Amino acid sequence: MRVKAKLYPKEAARLLREQPGVREAVTGATLHFEANRKRAYQEIDAEAWRERARRVKDHLLTHLDHYLELAEKRLQEKGVQVHWAEDPEEAHRILREIVARHGVKRAVKAKSMLTEELGVNPLLESLGVEVYETDLGEYLIQLLGEPPSHIVGPAIHLALSDIQRLFHQRFGTPLDASPEALAAVARKVLREAFLTADLGISGANFLVAETGTLALMENEGNIRLATSLPRVHVAFVGIEKLLPRLADLALFLPLTARAATGQRLSTYVSLIQGPAKEGEEGPQEVHVVLVDHGRTALLHDPEAWEVLRCLRCGACLNACPVYRQTGGHPYGYVYSGPIGAVLDPGLLGLEDTYPLPYASTLCGACYEACPVKIPIPKLLLAWRNRAVERGLAPTWEKGAMQAFAKVMQSPSLYRLLSKALRGFPLPQDLLPLLKAWTEGRGPLQPSPKPFHQLWQELKE
Repeated sequence: MRVKAKLYPKEAARLLREQPGVREAVTGATLHFEANRKRAYQEIDAEAWRERARRVKDHLLTHLDHYLELAEKRLQEKGVQVHWAEDPEEAHRILREIVARHGVKRAVKAKSMLTEELGVNPLLESLGVEVYETDLGEYLIQLLGEPPSHIVGPAIHLALSDIQRLFHQRFGTPLDASPEALAAVARKVLREAFLTADLGISGANFLVAETGTLALMENEGNIRLATSLPRVHVAFVGIEKLLPRLADLALFLPLTARAATGQRLSTYVSLIQGPAKEGEEGPQEVHVVLVDHGRTALLHDPEAWEVLRCLRCGACLNACPVYRQTGGHPYGYVYSGPIGAVLDPGLLGLEDTYPLPYASTLCGACYEACPVKIPIPKLLLAWRNRAVERGLAPTWEKGAMQAFAKVMQSPSLYRLLSKALRGFPLPQDLLPLLKAWTEGRGPLQPSPKPFHQLWQELKE
């Protein structure tokens, strides 16, 4: 996938200007998810659950080599073919060989952020394979030719009217078709794809090292069909997605569901143990591709490694007031919102993702929502410090902050400057700092009176 994170400020401003309806759609959906999460957390001792999950993931990450070897052994014992991919090119080679060996013409895919990261769809299309995203949200954005806007709700930025227009153009449905009628059309198309696909592709919420079990969570049932009807199933799994023991699922399945959508448990949970045995229905072959793509390097980072605990639940996106304004597209990569702002620099390099750690108010809502207690605000500051140390921040910014500090340390200079700003309206685009602040916002309106004068009047 082409990385466009450097363009975040411009893309965010452009979206706010050209697609104002996105803010309403994203805000409504994320506030709904966030309210559900808070209600679900209140039903449990959320702090104890989160702390236990943090400890399990930290143990896993600090013993990752052992658990990867154990997972490989257990998977192979169950008849699963295990592959290792250091980067997207290696993952492509593995998938290309599987497609060629089985003469694959049609593939059905379950929602997977890792396959977005690897660019699986473009690869399959280049090989002449017809690809169907089977999660309804993913199917919508596939029809639109767009990337996901949210980890859990990929089409969260679309309003009902957008989907009605899309289906009218593609399938001839009425412009006022009900959601039920639209879903029925999608169901008919995807049912045919399920029944005729040669290949099913998925990710994995978790891979249990102890038993070699793939655990997948969903609410639509499409993952269960995509992984059981085609004769070949390929699961792409990030090396950080392991759990040590099968018993750990008793914590992580309900905790992830509560964080993501506010459910006590996802509607469907599939535990995949390998290919079908003789006389059973199911895929003849199961392949697990364990993917690194920067994760090992990130694990060695003394600060940023904690981001590898991420469960891809999307809770931090739902809680974030900055993400809520634009959705995920302006972030310019697969992972957006707070988690993208700290994960993307680790996977891709800070030079290619420099603006993202600044896309935050540092309010801490993301940390309070995170089910594995990733210290996102701390990591945002760490990446900002590194940006300054590497000279990535604009030179004018350093000078502006030094001048600001000097003014704030001197009462006389502060009063002189504030008086000048009130008496002499400053053009909003005169200084880069003001222009960056007001782009996508209303103009700055200084108070007619200084605070100390207002305070004195209030006391009197």
